Amino acid sequence: MTKQRGVSLVELIMFIVIVSVALAGILLVFNVTTKGSADPLVHKQALAAAESLLEEIQLQDFSPPSGVSSAGTMNDVFADRAAVYHTVLDYHQFPLDDGMGIYPLNGGTPITGLENYRIKATVEPLAADWNGVLAASAVLITVTVTVPQGTPIEISGYRTDYCCSKVE
Repeated sequence: MTKQRGVSLVELIMFIVIVSVALAGILLVFNVTTKGSADPLVHKQALAAAESLLEEIQLQDFSPPSGVSSAGTMNDVFADRAAVYHTVLDYHQFPLDDGMGIYPLNGGTPITGLENYRIKATVEPLAADWNGVLAASAVLITVTVTVPQGTPIEISGYRTDYCCSKVE
């Protein structure tokens, strides 16, 4: 009686099926990873745009400087914001028309690469005194940037009226 050597046809077919299923699973993971490889860049760009607008708003005066009237809100995202927006509250519901693209402070055309992003800001007075700060002397600023894929990125910050914000 001689010993059998090699593999049978059934064993060979089973090996091929198992390797094919494993290879398909690995390629699926590679495909998902490749599709999402640009997402960190998109997220980082949206976060940078949100931080930029939040800082722009926080650096505005809390109340209009003497001799300057508050602009209210501006519906034209293409215009020069620096010439129109003078106070923190001017940015409430920015922009009103839900325009596409992120524009520089002095208006013009959308920033290259950010044409398909949406940006919104709300400025809400505090509902009650907070940590020794009068509610009427502080606002909560929320900036939301929506990336082209539809995912919103939201950041918030506070701004107080430095001269008159303490509870006595």
